[in-house]
Amino acid sequence: MATGDTAGELGRRGLLVTGAATALTLGSVSFADPAGATPGDGPAADRTRTVHGTLPPGSPDYVYLPVDVPHGVRELAVSYTYEKPPVPPGTQGNALDIGIFDERGTAGGRAGFRGWSGGARSEFFLRGDEATPGYLPGPIRAGRWHIALGPYTTAPDGLPYTVTITLRFGPTPATPEPVYPPVRAKGRGRAWYRGDCHLHSVHSDGKRTPAEIAALARAAGLDFINTSEHNTSSGHSAWAGLWGDDLLILTGEEITTRNGHVLGIATDHGTWVDWRYRARDNRFGHYAREIRRAGGLVVPAHPHATCIGCNWKFGFGEADAVEVWNGPYTVDDEVSVADWDNTLVSGTGWTPAMGNSDAHREPDRIGLPQTVVLADELSREAILAGIRAGRSYIAESSAISLTFGASGGRALHAGIGERLRVPADTPVTVRLVVTGAPSGCTADLVTDQGTLYTVSLPESGAGAVEWATTPAYAAYVRAEVRHAPVVTGLPGPLAALTNPVFLGG
Repeated sequence: MATGDTAGELGRRGLLVTGAATALTLGSVSFADPAGATPGDGPAADRTRTVHGTLPPGSPDYVYLPVDVPHGVRELAVSYTYEKPPVPPGTQGNALDIGIFDERGTAGGRAGFRGWSGGARSEFFLRGDEATPGYLPGPIRAGRWHIALGPYTTAPDGLPYTVTITLRFGPTPATPEPVYPPVRAKGRGRAWYRGDCHLHSVHSDGKRTPAEIAALARAAGLDFINTSEHNTSSGHSAWAGLWGDDLLILTGEEITTRNGHVLGIATDHGTWVDWRYRARDNRFGHYAREIRRAGGLVVPAHPHATCIGCNWKFGFGEADAVEVWNGPYTVDDEVSVADWDNTLVSGTGWTPAMGNSDAHREPDRIGLPQTVVLADELSREAILAGIRAGRSYIAESSAISLTFGASGGRALHAGIGERLRVPADTPVTVRLVVTGAPSGCTADLVTDQGTLYTVSLPESGAGAVEWATTPAYAAYVRAEVRHAPVVTGLPGPLAALTNPVFLGG
């Protein structure tokens, strides 16, 4: 093994600041062309370089290690390690993410992106015919590649790291044509369809294979799922043979910035959306439009999550929906629901709510929760239209079904996500029908004033609730099904939640 830069040598070379203040570029790692080799020559010996360095506290979000790749490379492999020294209580330790861009560069846009594994893997490879999950197969062309290092958190004494790059020479294997899921399944015509749009497989930091996820989705009673790997599109072509008349598979991405995560739901196959910005960079609108140009929905994920970098800082002006319930119901979900509810009469339009499992591994339950969408058919276009319009509710399992709406005036009726356009003093009847709720649940009707009506559901979990009001008294009504309180004085966890019905002209 040939050894490249030591920490001291790296220090003498220095760090070069790239265009943004949040990125740095190291000196390049060079591989001389094999003696006398030209493209198309036979195999040459593997060549390896190792780089050592230390990133100080306060390092930029991304540090690029340029690698000059010669002609004739068949496979590029990278491994890395970094030190994790003990730190004082309350202090963040070291965490270092990794990915790679090819000779087309690191600038915004998808051209040079070749993969990202974050902190989920310590090594990866790329080859014409295959690549580590999270990375895109394809030829290893000559030119300056960039390994992207992301110091997620840095200990007070810095983050010492070692990166090893190996080039293997020989003919380039052909890259297979990707096979993507169809955008339509047979379905049941106009109906309520159940889906989970936030899932992780081995293509990011999940532990399940696509085949395992598809099987669990069917077992959970889902009709559609959406792939949402962190910062990569590599999983879009990993579902061959797993879709069917009963399961629509949409492809997307969880764009994981340092100021919050956003789901790009059901983007065009192969779409990759950049994540290398913070709220202060004023770039989110640009990337939200990129998601929409690719046919997808912009959905901030777990906006009040407590993990580092997870709390949503970009505002909701660009959101098509918001994930108010993420996985098993917890306090941060309760805050997300309350925050979302506070926007429903803001006068700036409303953002529909949705819920997803964010399942990564056992024992995470796919479909806990799930978004139930009224759609004209089981297709990408129809499902997205239903989510965008708020014609949906959230349930903790496929056992729970809700029917909810309001009627008044001259036989007018409005369902979930719709507006009942009647004068302010018109008597309105709100009706909720629940089936399959767990024992001990209540059904609550919530308005812009708060929860105005609560009734205990029968032990069977099935029941109907009616409540009379007027648009003058309630600007909107939405329904919640809640478990019994776990802590006295606090509301019980949600079992189901509807988007609102709006009342008035």
